[in-house]
Amino acid sequence: MKKLIGGWLCLSLAFFSCESLTEVSKIKNGDEDPNAVTPAANKGNSNTAVNSWIYDNMNVYYLWGDKMPLKSSTKTSITPDKYFASLLYQYGTVDRFSWIEEDAEELANSLNGITKSSGFSYMPYLVRSGSKDVLFAVRYAIKNSPAAKAGLKRGDIIMKVNGVQIDTSNYRTILSPEVLDLTLGTSSNGSFVASNTSIKVTKEVIQNYPVHHSSIIDLGNKKVGYIVYNQFIPGTANTFDNELRSIFGNFKGAGVSELVLDLRYNGGGYITSSDVLSSLIVKDLKPGTLMNKQIWSANYMALANFPSSVYETKWLSEPNNLGNLSRVYVLVSNSTASASELVINNLKPFMDVILIGENTYGKDVGSITIDDKENKYRWKWGLQPIVLRTVNAIGEAKYGTKDGFVPDYRVVDNKLPYRPFGDPEETLLNVALQHISGTMTSARVRVEKGMDSFGASGGFDNPRNNIRDMYWDRKQ
Repeated sequence: MKKLIGGWLCLSLAFFSCESLTEVSKIKNGDEDPNAVTPAANKGNSNTAVNSWIYDNMNVYYLWGDKMPLKSSTKTSITPDKYFASLLYQYGTVDRFSWIEEDAEELANSLNGITKSSGFSYMPYLVRSGSKDVLFAVRYAIKNSPAAKAGLKRGDIIMKVNGVQIDTSNYRTILSPEVLDLTLGTSSNGSFVASNTSIKVTKEVIQNYPVHHSSIIDLGNKKVGYIVYNQFIPGTANTFDNELRSIFGNFKGAGVSELVLDLRYNGGGYITSSDVLSSLIVKDLKPGTLMNKQIWSANYMALANFPSSVYETKWLSEPNNLGNLSRVYVLVSNSTASASELVINNLKPFMDVILIGENTYGKDVGSITIDDKENKYRWKWGLQPIVLRTVNAIGEAKYGTKDGFVPDYRVVDNKLPYRPFGDPEETLLNVALQHISGTMTSARVRVEKGMDSFGASGGFDNPRNNIRDMYWDRKQ
């Protein structure tokens, strides 16, 4: 598949979806920004020329290309974002993920975890039931980010931003300024109130770090490996993939016999990195045998006429594969998406995969980035159409709906303040450790009193950090 993608297509490939960035979603909901500025490279080019290019590419690669209208019946004079939307097949139900971006070069940076941000992830909660006041619970701060350097950490509570109380009317935009003065909260009589402590951060262009935490937990006579992995990024010269390999080498050397993989905040990333992680975990690794298959659009597969083996992904030879695992515990949430779900699906035919948390995002399809780089960007639009779906080694993909993967143990992660990663009492990790030690009750749903979340799944101050995606670097 690498030769196919890297050579024949000559495209920048990205198995990707992004609700927060998609113009298609805005168009469908009537929320397009009338003040949006079109990049300079897109000006001076007729909509008809751009739209013709969009149609021709969609006709070849779009998974539902056979459902598109005839080109002669489309309105090629409308703006490219609206034209792209007009081609999609039952958007929001059948096709939930295709989208278009005005600047393909900016997209390339976001795919590599490079964005301008203060660098912390948060979840909004109502300060109290029925209140309009909102607090931000800090989930984590990215390594070397402005937030981390300023001392912000998991478990911190933010009550005000630049002196303004966060509430239900401003929580989506209050983190927009370049400089943020964050007033922290403290617990008082069972509720949170603003303290006299504040942290000031100035946004910078930062690089996300995939491995946020790793540790070995002694549990009776067992050693439990625990890793928080937040984005599938190989890194320059595979730096991040090699760090992952090194951590599993430490796990293996220490005699780890149980593994807890924390993907609750992982929206996906490079498929090549998901191959590495899967191959480090799977029981009885057999390099070169089938891991998963990709099913591309009918039009593309007919045109390419490649042998079926091209669409197959094989298990990698990873010397630090733990080897002895009969099961793996995966901590999940609605932010667990795409490449994260792919890892879960890869492993399911070969070992027990025990999911703890909430339903995952539900994305078993992938897309490619199509841009005009080869023609020196006559226009800067980047298309992100769905072009394939994946199935595991036994041909299954039972998570491609809005329900995603259903957890084996449903646990709502809403107890504040959040405990540090690796703390045996941390809400989701504690359930995994109870299961491992045999002290868990038979209840499959944990209902505990916690805060009322407000909003969807939280995120970052820059929506480009909130992508849920699978993508392939054609240089790999």
